[in-house]
Amino acid sequence: MNHGLVAKALFVCLTPLLFAVHARANDCLRAGPMLGYSEMTEVVIWLQTKHPCTAQVRFWKRGEPETARLSEAVKTTEAEDFIARFRLSALAFGTRYDYELYLDGERLRLPYETSFQTQPMWRWRTDPPTFKFAFGSCAYINDPPFDRPGPPYGAGYEIFQAIAAQRPDFMIWLGDNVYYREADWLTEAAMRRRYMHTRALPELQPLLASVHHYAIWDDHDYGPNDSDRSFRGREWSLRVFKDYWANPSYGTMETPGVFTSFEWGDVEFFLLDDRFHRSPNRMPPGPEKMMFGPEQMRWLMEALRSSNATFKIIVAGNQMLNPLTFFEAFGNYPEEQKRLIDFIRTARISGVLFLSGDRHHTELLKRTEPGIYPLYEFTSSPLTSGGSRIEREANNPARVPGTWVTGGTRNFGMIEVSGPVKDRRLTLRTLDQKGRELWRYEIRAAELNFPSSP
Repeated sequence: MNHGLVAKALFVCLTPLLFAVHARANDCLRAGPMLGYSEMTEVVIWLQTKHPCTAQVRFWKRGEPETARLSEAVKTTEAEDFIARFRLSALAFGTRYDYELYLDGERLRLPYETSFQTQPMWRWRTDPPTFKFAFGSCAYINDPPFDRPGPPYGAGYEIFQAIAAQRPDFMIWLGDNVYYREADWLTEAAMRRRYMHTRALPELQPLLASVHHYAIWDDHDYGPNDSDRSFRGREWSLRVFKDYWANPSYGTMETPGVFTSFEWGDVEFFLLDDRFHRSPNRMPPGPEKMMFGPEQMRWLMEALRSSNATFKIIVAGNQMLNPLTFFEAFGNYPEEQKRLIDFIRTARISGVLFLSGDRHHTELLKRTEPGIYPLYEFTSSPLTSGGSRIEREANNPARVPGTWVTGGTRNFGMIEVSGPVKDRRLTLRTLDQKGRELWRYEIRAAELNFPSSP
């Protein structure tokens, strides 16, 4: 018997069947897998299917296939938007894992890397780790039946591939991560359809699968333009956000919202909710006009006071420090803004840096005033929506020269944290949609500190 001919015949016969099996598995997937938060021994993986499927994750330490484990099976249902969420625990810290998905028992074939990592156990052992993260805002994905007439507002989707090519450890989404259209914010079901549409963008999938993700919202992924706590659908919006992102927490037991915090290395991130508790923009200034509300501000101040991190990065949807307040900004809530800055000064909270989005342009702002070190704010926008250039802001006195990116330049931010424990530094960069660097700026930890007491 010619065993070679038999094997060849079997291959020819079985190949269509194998492709059909893999096609069925791939046809089940709508979006993801997406990596959520990462801790030292635990991560979350999110995915969404098109119809009911049974999903599992198989994962192993990179280069050690004998360590493979299989997650529990999750059945996706229409009632839960066909979303599966896997919380993988008892992992080795400081380790890169590869993983693969099984849908209805068949392995899913994906043409890009699927891997996750746990954070290292570095304290009392080594200097803090070097790491880098990406961030951006304003991701508009065209959908002609719902879009306004005229040229498409979204473009440059290759930016997500450019971000993935930088191989960040994680990404922070600064708000306007989807754009609800007029029909979307009227019902919770329509909000969910908008998230489904945006999350399934093909160019986005490689970034979701191998980079950990954290998110806040701004107006367009909360409700209507410039929306606030009066929005009737805010409870719907909060439910949808919780379903489509995998942050470590959402608000507190006493105070609902999307605000949370997490640590990476010697940096602590404080992600704020600038919508759920927000007073209307048109309310006259006064103690009752608040962007974040007293409970969230109390949470932030106590968390900052408790933090031992070298850098404390406060993340918000709107700009926090811009002295030019022609549009939405924390400066339009002057008493609450003053309260936060005075607190940083009087409590001597070192290492604060602000990140924000929203503005459809990018810039680095530097605020200097007595009794406090320079406060920096890195605003990054837009990812795929249209850009802007507001000429009356061209000579912003607070802007670091050379950092204003305007017009049609879609871009994202990168920050690398590096250096020995006594000389940590932040390297800030902006890159365009093709991954070309537009500017960079370095801030040392020593610059974000108060003078030693006499």
